[in-house]
Amino acid sequence: MTSMQNDRFNDSAWVLAKLAPGTFIDTMAVLVMAAASVAYLLADYTWNRPDPYRHIWYEKPQDQDGATTSASRATRNIAQRLEELGKQVVVFWGSQSGTAESFAKRLARELSQRFQLPAMSADLSDFDPETIGLIPGSKFAVFVLATYGEGDPSDNANQFWEWAATAQPSALASLRYAAFGLGNKNYQHYNRVVDVVDAALQGSGAQRLVPVGRADDANGGTEEDFCRWKDAFFGFLVSGLDMNEYEPKYEPMLSAVFDTSLEPIDLHNGDPVQPPGKPSSESLVKPVAIKHARELFADTRRSCLHLAIDITEHPEMRYKTGDHLGIWPMNPDQEVHRLVRVLGLSGQEDVPLCINALDPAIKVQVPTPTTITALFRYYLEICGPVSRELACAAAEFAPSPEAKAWLLGLCSSRDSYSSFLERTHINLGRLLEVALQSEHGGVWSDLPLAFVLENLPRTRPRYYSISSSSVLSPRSVSITALVSNTVLSTEGQIVPGLATNYLLANANAYHGVAVPPAHSPDLSYDLCGPSQILKEGKVFAHLRRSTFKLPALASCPLIMLAAGTGIAPFRAFIDERVRLQSMGREVGEMMLFFGCRHPDEDYIYRPELEEMQAALGGKLRVVVAFSRLQAQKRVYIQDRMRECDDDIRRLVDDGAVVYACGRASMARDAGKTLGHIVGKHRGLEEEQVQEWVASMKRTKKWQEDVWG
Repeated sequence: MTSMQNDRFNDSAWVLAKLAPGTFIDTMAVLVMAAASVAYLLADYTWNRPDPYRHIWYEKPQDQDGATTSASRATRNIAQRLEELGKQVVVFWGSQSGTAESFAKRLARELSQRFQLPAMSADLSDFDPETIGLIPGSKFAVFVLATYGEGDPSDNANQFWEWAATAQPSALASLRYAAFGLGNKNYQHYNRVVDVVDAALQGSGAQRLVPVGRADDANGGTEEDFCRWKDAFFGFLVSGLDMNEYEPKYEPMLSAVFDTSLEPIDLHNGDPVQPPGKPSSESLVKPVAIKHARELFADTRRSCLHLAIDITEHPEMRYKTGDHLGIWPMNPDQEVHRLVRVLGLSGQEDVPLCINALDPAIKVQVPTPTTITALFRYYLEICGPVSRELACAAAEFAPSPEAKAWLLGLCSSRDSYSSFLERTHINLGRLLEVALQSEHGGVWSDLPLAFVLENLPRTRPRYYSISSSSVLSPRSVSITALVSNTVLSTEGQIVPGLATNYLLANANAYHGVAVPPAHSPDLSYDLCGPSQILKEGKVFAHLRRSTFKLPALASCPLIMLAAGTGIAPFRAFIDERVRLQSMGREVGEMMLFFGCRHPDEDYIYRPELEEMQAALGGKLRVVVAFSRLQAQKRVYIQDRMRECDDDIRRLVDDGAVVYACGRASMARDAGKTLGHIVGKHRGLEEEQVQEWVASMKRTKKWQEDVWG
C-alpha cells in the first residue's frame, strides 16, 4: 500500500472515531461515509480497470438492431467466424496509429477483388488468440503488425503477443500465414514485433508462405515498402498456389445513402464517438477550454505554442506528470469545401447520410447517421497524402478520358509519383482537382462516396507530452506545440500540419497569438464546433497515461536529453522538484541537455529554466547545443554530452535515471553517445554496452518518449 493510501485510511479512521454512532441515523451516516472512503481509496485502482458494460453508454436507440449489436454478439473464435462468413483469408492487424489497420483493410479488399478470394480484416483484440490454431489448412492468415516505443506491440495486439510467446510447439501445425511489419530504423528495436511473432508462429509449427515484409518509416518509405511486399505476395499466390489473378474492379464494401426522413437530433454532427474498445489508460474525450496561449519563439518566421488547458469542468479527467494529452483536430474549411465541390456534392453537405456495411465482416468506422460536412470536417483524414495505389484506383471513375490518362500516367512508376509529391501539395481533393486540369468547374460525380469512406482513414488524435506538473496544477494541463508547415522546396507550396495549425487558429482567435506572416497557410476553421460545443476557445481532448515518470525518490539524480519541443515533460519534472525542495525535501542533481537552433530564436522556456536553476541552488545544470549559431559548425546535444562526460559518468555511477524526449533520431544518437561514455569509463565492449543499455531500460532507469 502506498503512503498516499495509508494517509487515506488514517483519515477515514479518524473521521469514524469522531463520529461514533449514537442513533440509527448516526449509524447510517457513518456507513455512508465509510463507503465513500473506500470508493475514494480505490479511485486509482478503478482508473485502470476496464468496465465490461462501458459500451452501453455509447449506444443509440437506432443502433439496437444494427451492425453494432451484431458485432457485440459475434464469436471470438476466428476459425468459427471465418466459417460463418464464408471467408478463406483473415488479415489480422495490430495498429497504434492506424496505418497497419488501413493496410490490412486494403489487403483484404484486394484479395477479394483481384483473386476472388473471400477475405476479411480483423482487429487482433476481437478474437481469442488460441483459436488461430483452429484455422484449417485450406485457409490462411496474414498478420500486419506495427512496432512502436521500445519494441512494443500495439495496444490491441497485447493479448495475442503474450499468447504467441507461450504457444505450444504444435499449436499451429495447420496454420499457413504471411506477415508484414511496420517500423522505423531510428528506433533501436526496428520491427521487433513482427520478427518475434514470426519466430513464435514458426516455432509452433505454422507454415510461412512468403518472406516477412518490413516497412521502414525513417525516410517515409512505409507505403512503397508495403506495396513491394504485397506485389511479391500476390506473385506467390499466382505461382505458388496456382490462383488466378483478375483485373481489379471496384466493388463497394459500404453503402452511403442520403435519408431526408431523419431528424437533426438523430445525427452525429462532429461529436467524438468513443468506442467500447478504448484503452483503460485513456480518459473520455471532452470539450476543454484553452484558458491561456502564448508564443514561445522569438523567430517570427515560425511558431511554437504554449497552451494551458482547463480541465476543471471534468473532474474525471486526472493526469500525472509525464502523461500525454490527445488533441482531436478538425480539417480546415478550405479542404472541406474543396472535396465537397470536386465530388459534386455541393448542396448536399447537410443532408442526413446513413452508412452501412454490405459485408458482415466489415465494421463501419465512422459514426452514422451523419452528414457530409461532419464526415469531411471531423471524422475523416481528408488532408493526408494520397498513396499511388489510391490515385490509380480513382482513375476508374475519372470524369473524362483526359483525366484518366493523366492519373494513370502519374501512377505509372514509383519515381514519377514520388517526384510529383515532392513538388506538389496533394491530398484527395487536390489530386482530383488537379486531374481535371483544363476542365474548369468539372466534378467527379461518378466517384462513389463509399470509395472515399473506404480509402480515407478516420480522424485520430495527435498526442503531446504534457509540460505541466500535476502536483502544481492538477486542474490545468499545458502542452508545447511546434506549428508544422513544411515548405516544398521546388514549388514553394506549404503542407500545413493538421492539429498544430488548428491550435494556432484557436490561439489567434481567442488569445491574440499572432500568426507568423512567412510560410503560414491562410486557413480557417469552424472553431465553435458541432452544435457550438467548442465556442469560446474549446477543443476536444483526452488524457493518456504514460510510463515516462519521475523516480519515486526525489533524491535520485536525473540526466535529461531533449531537442525542440521534447523539452516539454522536463519543464514539468524540474518544476515539480523545485516545489519539493521548497518544502524541505532533498532533491537529486539534474543535468538537462537541450538542443535548438539559436539562442535568439527558439530557446524555449529560457527565462523559466533560469529561474528554476536559481531556485535549485546548483542542483540543476542546463547545457544547450545551438545548431545554427555558427555558420561553419553545427553543434548537437551529443557534442555537448562528450564535453560533459565526467559529470555524466558521475551521475550514472550515482544511480541517475536517463530520459530522452524528442525525435527518435535524436534519442538514438544521444543514447549511443551516452553508451559510449559509460562504456569507455567502465571498459566495456560494444556488446556489453548494449546489454547495459538494455538492462537500464528493463529497470526503468532509461526512459524514452520519442516520435518520428
